[in-house]
Amino acid sequence: MQIQPCTVRLKDGREVLLRSPEKTDAQAMLDYMRITSSETHFMARYPEECPTDVQWAYDFLDRITPHAKSFMLVAILDGELVGGCYVMAYNGHIKTRHRSSLGISIKQKAWGGLGTAMIEAALRQAKENGFEQVELGVFEDNPRARHLYEKLGFQEQGRTLRAFRLKDGTYRDEIQMVKFL
Repeated sequence: MQIQPCTVRLKDGREVLLRSPEKTDAQAMLDYMRITSSETHFMARYPEECPTDVQWAYDFLDRITPHAKSFMLVAILDGELVGGCYVMAYNGHIKTRHRSSLGISIKQKAWGGLGTAMIEAALRQAKENGFEQVELGVFEDNPRARHLYEKLGFQEQGRTLRAFRLKDGTYRDEIQMVKFL
């Protein structure tokens, strides 16, 4: 699904364009995934596990762009793709059509209000698309993200113990959160 572009202002005054990704963004999407996966351990994968073939990005865009309910937003700052946020239908079954999952990542250089703006835009669109709830998972040791999600009305609904095993051998729990629209 294509999203109406909009501009948001970060806390430091910089303006960021939020819009649907385009095929011309494919390589930038791959680069941004590797960068955000290297900046913190809060991503589900390490940089070397990120796709590198631009065809992967094309295929992803070919699946999400025509979807009736699922969508993705990218954030463009000074011509650079610095963030992405998606809302995906849980599945197509009648019993779960009301559910969706949200994922977001932002390059550290664009932190400072962008997460709030992207999630607020995503939640508005998710509601407009007919979703009744949005779910996400967050690392237990990511208080910044947890605070953001709670501020936006998400509530903890469960926890997966030892969901992530880091390279150093330590484990992190994943907290599942939900927001009812």
